[in-house]
Amino acid sequence: MRERRSIGSTLFGILKYVSLIAASLVALIPVVVCVLTAFKTNEEYESTSVLTLPKNFLNFENFAIAFTQADMARCFLNTGIVLVVVLFVSILTGSMLAYVLNRFKFKGNAVIQNLFLFASLIPGIATQVTVYKIMYTLGLINHLYGYMIVLMGTDIISIYIFLQFFENLPVSLDESAIMDGCTYFGVFFRILFPLLKPAIVTSMVLKGVGIYNEYYMSNLYLQTKELKTISTALYTFTGPYGNQYNYICAGVLITIIPILVLFLIFQKQVYGGMAAGAVKG
Repeated sequence: MRERRSIGSTLFGILKYVSLIAASLVALIPVVVCVLTAFKTNEEYESTSVLTLPKNFLNFENFAIAFTQADMARCFLNTGIVLVVVLFVSILTGSMLAYVLNRFKFKGNAVIQNLFLFASLIPGIATQVTVYKIMYTLGLINHLYGYMIVLMGTDIISIYIFLQFFENLPVSLDESAIMDGCTYFGVFFRILFPLLKPAIVTSMVLKGVGIYNEYYMSNLYLQTKELKTISTALYTFTGPYGNQYNYICAGVLITIIPILVLFLIFQKQVYGGMAAGAVKG
């Protein structure tokens, strides 16, 4: 019996690691192909396979062409403005909403929380006809502030992250501050908001990545070249007669670098925020 169990556990271990390696290869192969293609000249790309190594890994001509022709400097600026404004407003409203729902018990509190959950189940694409008509009527098409207003809707995941953090903060903090003459706004901004740093960083990363990679609404509401964001810049190299994938891959690597650097800087806060938000009580 022991021998059979040991053989079974060994086979299970082999199968587990083989499946993990296979899954890793499936995830890494597109990244490897993108990196290799980004360093290939037009001649190399047309005459070699996707997994063939480029002759020169120090050839940054594709990156220069992608950056200049797609006007990525302006696109980074537009994306940066959208990120700063949207994240500031979304984090502020989301944390304040979670504070009200957690600290104040009133009729309809549970209904509101359930409605947020129900709203997260509705596909965003299903409401775009109505949203576009409203945007057009208000004259918000082809304006960066109009696009930001659409994105300022508080993310449901962020609300629940803040709610879980408020569950871990004792109500005695609020009561002590109120007894010392502090208002509810003072309790929130002076006492509780600084303690939400892990949740704030986590929400900023999750929502920020979504905004940074958002393409559909950016392409729909920002239709002029001057208002392009980084997600739509790469479509400069697509056309009816073919796509220039070596420039596209170079642009993809350029767009990945900023978000990768930010994640490496704040990865401890992100992991800590997710772990702390998952524990209640």
